[in-house]
Amino acid sequence: MKSISVGLTDRAYPILLGEGLLTKVGELLQPYARKNRLIVITDSNVAASVGAAFQSGLANGGLEAEFITLPPGEATKSWDRLESLCDALLTLGVERSDHLVALGGGVIGDLVGFAAAIIKRGCSFIQVPTTLLAQVDSSVGGKTAINTKAGKNLIGQFHQPALVLIDPSALDSLPLRDTRAGYAEIVKYGLINDPAFFEWCEANGSQLLAGSRAAQLHAIEVSVRSKAAIVAADERETADIRALLNLGHTFGHALEAETGYSDKLLHGEAVAAGMALAFGYSARIGRCDAAISARVVAHLQAVGLPHDLASAGVSASGEKLVSHMLHDKKMAGGTLPFILATGVGQAYLDRSVALTDVAAYLDQA
Repeated sequence: MKSISVGLTDRAYPILLGEGLLTKVGELLQPYARKNRLIVITDSNVAASVGAAFQSGLANGGLEAEFITLPPGEATKSWDRLESLCDALLTLGVERSDHLVALGGGVIGDLVGFAAAIIKRGCSFIQVPTTLLAQVDSSVGGKTAINTKAGKNLIGQFHQPALVLIDPSALDSLPLRDTRAGYAEIVKYGLINDPAFFEWCEANGSQLLAGSRAAQLHAIEVSVRSKAAIVAADERETADIRALLNLGHTFGHALEAETGYSDKLLHGEAVAAGMALAFGYSARIGRCDAAISARVVAHLQAVGLPHDLASAGVSASGEKLVSHMLHDKKMAGGTLPFILATGVGQAYLDRSVALTDVAAYLDQA
């Protein structure tokens, strides 16, 4: 087991990474249990795949659990589900000293984290991510939120977990499509500031997707170390450092909005297409070489991820996609910052992008 710290002074917390940790959850979570009881929130898919093993692991450590099981999918990040979850937690007698356990992917982690931030003015929570995307990205950093009709993640709070527990064996039952979607966030870390890691992805990405545990462990560790360092340096995105983690997301969220935040386009798939579009736009405005953009596209295409509008299943006009961007939570003073790049591992924040030019680019993409 490896322990990686998210250095936030009095709110620092460990990320525990290792194969087989789900069998040891009773021991690992014992310090966080109140009267040997935990409240575990999951979805029906995760409950069917790892729920029994997780409950058995808790029992082995002398812990009992109350399970709340929600429907899977992005639609669960809603006002209605937040309300019903909070009602269920209050019925179970949740206290500020409790640690809620989010057992699932990014949807469960975001929803449970937000509920923990607001219920009784705040209690603690633990992330136990079971998808690759959640393990390498959404479980770390304390961003919690729900979606609204106006857009994705517009209602939320920064609320750091007390612990993140990552066991790659949870990925064994994950559909390949979901693993690919998570892999997009792994590629992102290489494209932001680690060109050597992007080269590793080019050489080893197919092995990771084929189930190589060594490749999974390496990629997860590199990714969470990278994100932990960025979060520690700029927790609330006020210093233009954490914003780099949004590479591909401004374009990607527009694609998700256009496809109705549904399984027509998974979040990681939208991010993959968004990164390709960000590099393509960077090349269009002369910030990076067209060959670099082509290299990014080639890798995404090689591993079966969307790399343009067509492969993402989106045929909307540039104007329509830009209209979705106007609801982006990063809008400030009528300006939307974009994460662009001058090369692989050389991402930067650009506040001078004209949305009319983005619309014209998307019409040609």
